[in-house]
Amino acid sequence: MNMTKPTAGEYAPYYGTYIDRVQNDNLLEALHQHTDEFIEFICRIPAHKGDYAYATGKWTVKEVLLHIIDAERIFAYRALRFGRNDQTELPGFEENDYVPYSNAAARSLLSLQEEFAAVRQATLTLFRSFDESAWMRSGVASKNPMSVRALGFVIIGHAEHHRKVLEERYW
Repeated sequence: MNMTKPTAGEYAPYYGTYIDRVQNDNLLEALHQHTDEFIEFICRIPAHKGDYAYATGKWTVKEVLLHIIDAERIFAYRALRFGRNDQTELPGFEENDYVPYSNAAARSLLSLQEEFAAVRQATLTLFRSFDESAWMRSGVASKNPMSVRALGFVIIGHAEHHRKVLEERYW
């Protein structure tokens, strides 16, 4: 199935910057391709950079990677709920509340690469399980409408946003 990019009404405008980062219009292909590319990116991060933050109060490299993983889990959970036609409005999440409890400093970059790969495999399996009607279902999260297919593109674009930040500000 070739699930193409969502239309503007399927997500809050804020998420458009993430969705626009995805070059491939086929979501399943894009998720698969991005998985390999992002794992390779993590593997290229020098070990001594893991606990580096470019300024006081900014997240470390490992905290950014854990944020990407946590956000993917949350976005995939939303996709599961909406894909199964659960119309319960879902709350937002405060990303800064997660970081102090992430235990990032005690983790290795290899363990984060392994966790990303496992989470992404679960995401891919979930999105492959959806039929066309599930892809088009939507719900409300953080007080905004969001379709299942939009969530898939947001997952990729969110990771790419943070990869760019890491490349520009961390080394």
